[in-house]
Amino acid sequence: MRENSTDALEIHDMTVSYNKRPVLWGVDMHMPKGVMACVLGPNGAGKSTLLKAVLGLIPADSGWAKIEGKAVQDVRETISYIPQKESVDWDFPIQVIDVVLMGRFRPKKFFFRYSKEDMRLANEALEKVGMSQFAQRQIAQLSGGQQQRVFIARALAQGSTFFFMDEPFSGVDKTTEETIINIMKGLSAEGKTLLVVHHDIQSVTKYFDYGILLNTRLVANGYIKDVFTPENLQETFGGQLTILDEVAKLRQQN
Repeated sequence: MRENSTDALEIHDMTVSYNKRPVLWGVDMHMPKGVMACVLGPNGAGKSTLLKAVLGLIPADSGWAKIEGKAVQDVRETISYIPQKESVDWDFPIQVIDVVLMGRFRPKKFFFRYSKEDMRLANEALEKVGMSQFAQRQIAQLSGGQQQRVFIARALAQGSTFFFMDEPFSGVDKTTEETIINIMKGLSAEGKTLLVVHHDIQSVTKYFDYGILLNTRLVANGYIKDVFTPENLQETFGGQLTILDEVAKLRQQN
């Protein structure tokens, strides 16, 4: 394996199975720092599993992942993870501001208490996602798009350098999608790294500069201009003609 000081993420020979059925098989890749990357593939391709396995949220049968050359547990405070909305218990009785403050929590500190600076950063994050007026609202009372904005705010308050996002645009309205993508582009402009599970092939070239094409096995990874090809997408999605037609149109537009 090559070593590169610019790698944000390195995955070596990662295999993950559910009920003895592999959902990821021998994934081996590097990804540079500062990219806005999407994980693209059909349903059941292992996209969410890849994020969870890298973060140590589920066990891998084999292989390992490193963030900037270090074990994930050693750099966890530099990582933010935004899960799929469907995996969150939104009925838990907690206010929006308290959810965002969770991004400031430091478990290694004894008798931890939020400071004025923590509160300032939490309120600043809510303002960035356009949710300041909902700070005292119960999280369960928000719409799906508003809840997603709150989770983005929690990640912003954490001050991370690497953001893992699992389908952040799923089930949100157009305004929320535009808000989220503008925030993501701002983070990328600051040199932060983003890895995003994505499902809308039409917006890939507009939103992302780096792609990971996955269908249980890694098909390709690299900059969009290099890997977002009909050949790679045919291998990823099984040759669905409508997808290949869309790719041809998108490449003509760019």
